[in-house]
Amino acid sequence: MKASKADIIAQLQRDILPLQGYKPVAGNICFDAGLGIIKEAFPNASFPLGAIHEFFCTGAEDASATSGFIAGIVSAMMQKGGVALWISASQTIFPPALKIFGIAPEKVIFINLTKEKEILWVMEEALKCEGLAAVITDTPEVSFTASRRFQLAVEQSRVTGFIVRRNPRNLATACVTRWKISPLPSISEDGLPGVGFPRWNVELLKVRNGTPGIWQVEWRGRFRHVFRIASINKEQQRKAV
Repeated sequence: MKASKADIIAQLQRDILPLQGYKPVAGNICFDAGLGIIKEAFPNASFPLGAIHEFFCTGAEDASATSGFIAGIVSAMMQKGGVALWISASQTIFPPALKIFGIAPEKVIFINLTKEKEILWVMEEALKCEGLAAVITDTPEVSFTASRRFQLAVEQSRVTGFIVRRNPRNLATACVTRWKISPLPSISEDGLPGVGFPRWNVELLKVRNGTPGIWQVEWRGRFRHVFRIASINKEQQRKAV
């Protein structure tokens, strides 16, 4: 029986994925980081491991929300062991707070450097270390050439990298996904006074061979209450950055 046009296109997409950095990681083929319906935005409904993910921030509030969202993803990646590196010019993370996201603070190595060139060099070298679960870097500028080197490094080591960029000037990178995370007001439990669980507006602006979109997410020891708000088209991507 002849294959239908849809079957042929689907097979071509599967063949192309490994060429774009989507090489399955043993034991994690369907890894979704507990992101709920957001996983449907990724190829094969699997959060891309062994890839570089880019996050845009426009202020301190966005940066804090982004760090929390990344911590939620990394906590799922560290369930089977391993440590993470967090590289930045100044440490803005309060290590004990990582326990909220299921990460033992002693499992994260913080590296603080003053020069952007040093930050990018350390990140590239860290991404080559197969024993790391993840490498998170806070730096405003990343050239296309540097991002391409990062992607080539993780395709060999299968380490997953996260780059947090605050008010970046250069938008052209080789990263597999691009996100923008913004804080939302929390909702207290049963009308009780106080602060509720962290909530975020999650915008997936770019994903190779996937479907960008917008969701509202709440963290309750894991990602819960994930609501899809809208899809994102190219015009929305341009305005967002």
